[in-house]
Amino acid sequence: MGQLCGGEKVPETERFLRANDRPFNLSYQYADNAIKTSKYNFFNFLPLNLFEQLQRLANAYFFCLLILQVIPAISSLSWFTTVVPLMLVLSMTAIKDANDDINRHKSDRQVNNRKVDVLINGEMSSEKWMNVQVGDIIKLENNQFVTADLLLLSSSEPLNLIYIETAELDGETNLKVRQALTVTGEMGNSIEALANFNGEVRCEPPNNHLDKFKGTLTLNGEAYSLDNDKILLRGCTLRNTGWCYGLVVFGGPDTKLMQNCGKTTFKRTSIDHLMNVLVLCIFGFLASMCTILAIGNAIWEVQEGSVFTAFLPRPDDISAGFSAFLSFWSYVIILNTVVPISLYVSVEIIRLGNSFYIDWDRKMYYPKNDTAAQARTTTLNEELGQIKYIFSDKTGTLTQNIMTFNKCSINGTSYGELFDFSRQRVEITEKTEKVDFSWNKLADPKFVFHDHSLVEAVRGGNLEAQAFFRLLALCHTVMSEEKKEGELSYQAQSPDEGALVTAARNFGFVFRSRTPETIVAMEMGKEVTYDLLAVLDFNNVRKRMSVIVRNPEGKLTLYCKGADTIIYERLHPSCSKLKELTTSHLNEYAGDGLRTLVLAYKDLDNAYVEDWERRHHEASTAMDGREEMLDELYEEIEKDLMLLGSSAVEDKLQDGVPQTIEQLAKADIKIWVLTGDKQETAENIGYSCNLLREKMNDVFIVAANTPQEVKEELENARRKMCPDAPDQPHVVTSRAGLFWRNKQQRVEDEPVEGEYALVINGHSLVEGEYALVINGHSLAYALQKDLEVELLRTACMCQTVICCRVTPLQKAQVVELVKKYKQAVTLAIGDGANDVSMIKAAHIGVGISGQEGMQAVLSSDFSLAQFRYLQRLLLVHGRWSYLRMCNFLRYFFYKNFTFTFVHFWYAFFCGFSAQTVYDEWFITLYNLVYTALPVLGMSLFDQDVNDRWSFQYPQLYVPGQLNLYFSKKAFVRCMMHSAYSSLVLFFIPWATMCDTVRDDGKDIVDYQSFALLAQTCLLIAVSIQLCLDTHYWTALNQFFVWGSLSAYFAITFTMYSNGMFFIFTSTFPFIGTAANSLNQPNVWLTILLTSTLCALPVVAYRFVLIQLSPTINDKVRYKVQREAIPAPAPRRIPVRRISTRRSGYAFSHTQGYGELVTSSRFLMRRPQKSRPALFTHTDSPLAQSQPQHYRTIAEEHEEPAQST
Repeated sequence: MGQLCGGEKVPETERFLRANDRPFNLSYQYADNAIKTSKYNFFNFLPLNLFEQLQRLANAYFFCLLILQVIPAISSLSWFTTVVPLMLVLSMTAIKDANDDINRHKSDRQVNNRKVDVLINGEMSSEKWMNVQVGDIIKLENNQFVTADLLLLSSSEPLNLIYIETAELDGETNLKVRQALTVTGEMGNSIEALANFNGEVRCEPPNNHLDKFKGTLTLNGEAYSLDNDKILLRGCTLRNTGWCYGLVVFGGPDTKLMQNCGKTTFKRTSIDHLMNVLVLCIFGFLASMCTILAIGNAIWEVQEGSVFTAFLPRPDDISAGFSAFLSFWSYVIILNTVVPISLYVSVEIIRLGNSFYIDWDRKMYYPKNDTAAQARTTTLNEELGQIKYIFSDKTGTLTQNIMTFNKCSINGTSYGELFDFSRQRVEITEKTEKVDFSWNKLADPKFVFHDHSLVEAVRGGNLEAQAFFRLLALCHTVMSEEKKEGELSYQAQSPDEGALVTAARNFGFVFRSRTPETIVAMEMGKEVTYDLLAVLDFNNVRKRMSVIVRNPEGKLTLYCKGADTIIYERLHPSCSKLKELTTSHLNEYAGDGLRTLVLAYKDLDNAYVEDWERRHHEASTAMDGREEMLDELYEEIEKDLMLLGSSAVEDKLQDGVPQTIEQLAKADIKIWVLTGDKQETAENIGYSCNLLREKMNDVFIVAANTPQEVKEELENARRKMCPDAPDQPHVVTSRAGLFWRNKQQRVEDEPVEGEYALVINGHSLVEGEYALVINGHSLAYALQKDLEVELLRTACMCQTVICCRVTPLQKAQVVELVKKYKQAVTLAIGDGANDVSMIKAAHIGVGISGQEGMQAVLSSDFSLAQFRYLQRLLLVHGRWSYLRMCNFLRYFFYKNFTFTFVHFWYAFFCGFSAQTVYDEWFITLYNLVYTALPVLGMSLFDQDVNDRWSFQYPQLYVPGQLNLYFSKKAFVRCMMHSAYSSLVLFFIPWATMCDTVRDDGKDIVDYQSFALLAQTCLLIAVSIQLCLDTHYWTALNQFFVWGSLSAYFAITFTMYSNGMFFIFTSTFPFIGTAANSLNQPNVWLTILLTSTLCALPVVAYRFVLIQLSPTINDKVRYKVQREAIPAPAPRRIPVRRISTRRSGYAFSHTQGYGELVTSSRFLMRRPQKSRPALFTHTDSPLAQSQPQHYRTIAEEHEEPAQST
């Protein structure tokens, strides 16, 4: 009732819905299928955006100042001097925010307006996604996106199967299998049966668990259990399936995909946060100065003011105290230049300019798919120069999602590498000659190989080479589809298998088709049909699979492939010499980061196989101990194998990934890999891209299943790295934020001796290398409140952290954990929808324009085409942006504090009357004209060293992480410098002008002459300081500096001329001051003296500092002066490293496919009108709805441009 009356919505505890009954489902007010990722709408944009902008303390301050300026008794400046720049700043930011949100609205509309077939009133009609409701039945066709979270009802495939790609959810591109209930599958595609379907579903409420679903379907009084394998999640894509029907369970914001998407937040840089604190301090300082001057005014009015009443009569109702009160507010307005609004205008311009540099950088342009880098937000550029932790997705970000057959070892000979005449390795590039497979009409045209000797061996009749590829063509669970003669496409359970079968296909051994009892292959152009007697299936313990086949001559053979350690234990003793050769090749392949398998065979006796088959049938039908009996039979027959060789498959990394990671590591940036992929796959990629290294002291694997076990594994790892570490971490508590309201806790780093890796994090105080690997189940426990600090503590001791099988929400939680306890700037990079929450949670989100769609890019702050461009984004653009912003802020505060302090000193000589020391026009134009362009020129074009030197010395990035360029200490030094300069700029002109006459004997001393001299000294002194702060001079910098000084003198002489006085007498009172003062030598000598005294201490201090304690920047700049520009690093052939670690077998494999491919029901296509009996084996993995993994090889090898 509360919901119907508009009250607060009660949280769901259970979802109950009825198929084909919209009125019933609408009564529960479930969310429809429309999504919203935007922040604003037409009505709330203005108030909400203004509210967000006024959270920036300076904007709120200027708003209050504007109110003060409309009070005539207080203000000595016009109100529009504040309202115009304030409106400019607010408008610029609002337009930018509106543009960003309009793009989000466009994305939402594009998704919400997609069409799908919905069953309404017994008829199929095309509806927009946003109009789909919970309880609707919808029809999906091949390659369509899944509209909402659906309960699968029926499909066009045998056994009610469908194939889906879940790359948007977990980053995996393997096809997975889902299976409908038998009772719903019988409806097929009968519209009448589907329209009459009135099943009721009770299930869990909306949540973010991608791998769990609990519910029941009640139909005709019978209840059927529902689990995750009956559910299609929004974000998946239907593949290799003609059609399927599904019942909408969750829609729009309730879908698991949207539940995992983090909330869009208003991101601000650490400099913004620091500026808020500094502005607060400046307000306090301003109030103190105004209070001092107000007290001085009260004292002066009592002691001296009465003398002047004859000349300056006071109103009767104004006492000395009230005069001091008014003086206080007048000085608030006059001294407000300590935080000028032009500061924020300049900041926005600088950020915008640096964003354009990113957009225009040709060195971050990827021509293969015509994609340039893009700064999607203009407010976070300088944050790129302070990154300490990078959280990266694996699939599509570090890798290309492409598996390729790279090398192999056959009968002791290694193939796949090229050598010159001196037997030196030759690097394989795009220009290297490729093997011509035109002799094989069934070859895959996308397959690439460069070693011609392997083709010659196969075509020359080398029996071992032919047996090698025959094994690859027969020993697998791949399904083949031939739509046209010669056009084969493979559905592979794992990408490894797809790559191996495709390799055999190109080398003349083509897997053509299969039935439950046979395999048809083309061997060197001749069709051969093998009888398939048994498939000895893969599982995680066996780490191998075998097939038993009979060739047309009646010869029985067992073919086996698997992990090297497993196969070696089962080899015949006669293979010992070949085993040594193969092992050396395996070590080389593993050193290159390749995924290896060992291949072996065994000839079998007919009588033995008949007896073994009988015992196998008995074991497979046994009620008790079935698995143990089958394992014993497999062990019995898989022994005394004859070694054929080994294969090496490359999970192709994106170009430049290892080099990028190496550069970022030199910059002391920690990289954590957060992936939804399996542990073994993630480890393999870790070794390939040098995140994990053989020389590491240890790699810790955390794979426990209870909180207590997780805690013990983390503690054991920590004690091994640092035996003397205390049981409790060193947590530093501090206050931060505006008014110091936020309580912060920071976990201190702990020193470690040795090298370790945790498949979880890495750190600088480690005197060695360690790595941590943690899986999703363990991570879920480790992220609990009582274990999160232990997790972070152990992880931060390691050089590398890899988190496997993590959900999108867990990715965000890991990022939040580091943000909470390390107070370091974080960056998240990914390419799929499963990375969106992580990208939103990090300080900086980077989206890769990859194969997994554009969701990550649309939610990101910056987008790149390749991971390798990240090093340029950070080490060049990020570092320059941070350096420029810090230089700008230091200089801006210096010039404005100096400007303001001169006012403060002058107050003691003007009776604290709030008179300005400068001409009012100078005050107006100081920040807008005279000093605006020079400081913008420095802030947009300055660089300490060029981009090549930045790459040569990544250590230049470290000062940004430590906030060395601009901090509270730097701000205090800036204030002290300003105080000294203001003393020089006020008292030296005052002393030189006091009791001074012109060279013609006339008096030069008056307020106007002193004001002109003081402002001229100030402008020249701050211009010299800007020249000292500029490292990189361009023609524009020169023009801005000299042009601004020229403009000052031109404007001054114009405004102080007789003509301007006669036209606007009250506006330009300084008639003739410039001409009378600036023609005197003592004025110019005073300007020279003040400029020298302001600049000399700065030059001396910097000279001594460079001699005694040079920074990394000083050292590199010195090196730049002495050496030529470093040439771009040449492409070097990777150094061969030998590894004793080799990958396990077929990581994406799932147990149960052996029985599936030999099922007589599996290969039967569904008739369009009638359906065959369903598969009834209760021991089938499909009947048990275990996760299944498939992949279409035909879609795998796209052009390289599409594999970013």
